[in-house]
Amino acid sequence: MAKEQTGLIESVKNGIVSAIKGTGDVASAVADAVSKTVVTTLHGIGDIATSLVGTTSAVAQGTIQAVMEVGGDLGLAAKGIILGVLRGTKEAGAATFETISQTAGAIIKSTAKVGGDLGTAAKGLVEGAIEGAKELGLDTMEAASAAATGALKGAGEIGSEAGEKVRNALTGTIAGVKVVLKEPFAKQPSPKS
Repeated sequence: MAKEQTGLIESVKNGIVSAIKGTGDVASAVADAVSKTVVTTLHGIGDIATSLVGTTSAVAQGTIQAVMEVGGDLGLAAKGIILGVLRGTKEAGAATFETISQTAGAIIKSTAKVGGDLGTAAKGLVEGAIEGAKELGLDTMEAASAAATGALKGAGEIGSEAGEKVRNALTGTIAGVKVVLKEPFAKQPSPKS
């Protein structure tokens, strides 16, 4: 891992720990800290698309580590991460459904690394995507689907058991929105020659 990426993870982690201890409100503390970090990190960078993936991954990892350290709710943390990333990328002019999907995958992978509950994290990130979509005027069903698909893809990279936990947590309606799972890792049949 690059030195600046490690520094960003530690910086986010320390900021989140302080914010949670100060307010006790995990989702708001995380959303505010993540949004500020994303805006600051992306400001003045030429290739926002490339830096956005690395930034959101580092932010997710640092946040999940911080929440686990203080014994916070992973579902609220995941929700806060998505909200913060959407708010921050909106300010940088880069908020998209792809951002939601990539962030969701990073959250699931970071949650797995620290032994957190993948189902709780997955549900929280879909709730955050829906709330963020409402704030930004995006389609809530598309945002929920992007978050669910990203979470499923991240879980699929971990293993089939992780994929099953995430799929089970995301089946049905969350925060009043029907979640449509798109299996990102299902192989398409190859044409026979």
